[in-house]
Amino acid sequence: MHSLLLIHNGKTENDIETRSAQSPEGILKSCGYVVGVATDQEQAAGMIRDIDAFILNMPITEINLWREKLIRHKIAPVLWWCTSSTANLSVSACGDDIMVDGILSPSMQAQEIHWILHFSSRQCFERHQWLKEKEQLLARIEERKWIDMAKGILSKAKNISESEAYDLLRKQAMNERKRMVDVATSIVKVYQLLQDQT
Repeated sequence: MHSLLLIHNGKTENDIETRSAQSPEGILKSCGYVVGVATDQEQAAGMIRDIDAFILNMPITEINLWREKLIRHKIAPVLWWCTSSTANLSVSACGDDIMVDGILSPSMQAQEIHWILHFSSRQCFERHQWLKEKEQLLARIEERKWIDMAKGILSKAKNISESEAYDLLRKQAMNERKRMVDVATSIVKVYQLLQDQT
């Protein structure tokens, strides 16, 4: 991880403080990172392609909105820059469903920042992989439902066992050069259409 995008959400401190060594940008640059700074969505969009992580310097209640905007463009870790000015809300704000991969603060040493960025990157990509696997499993479950419904319809209509109905579905899919779930979906929809008309 080398290139970071620091987002101030349009509420930057005055320019002298923002560029000082104690600013998030100054601290991250002193750790050896290339840091792009954006204050609005348009600025951020122009820099997203080349970055490795997003650092959000804003109140915690604004994080999810920004996170959604950013990850639509690129999957990358999202970290919160936590300071007394960004964490000035009550503890109840922590109960919100805030999705960040890590938290950074100005009091951290360079080594701590490196480790947090490393672990947040790993966390982000593992979560993204889990979400893809979850989507695939849900799609398989949905396909299985259509196949099971079609098996039941064929079994009842042709007075055959469910295993015979499954074989019939498989053979029909091969003959039509379609996926089994597509054949099953067609059977179920036609059956439902006929049921609605009677």
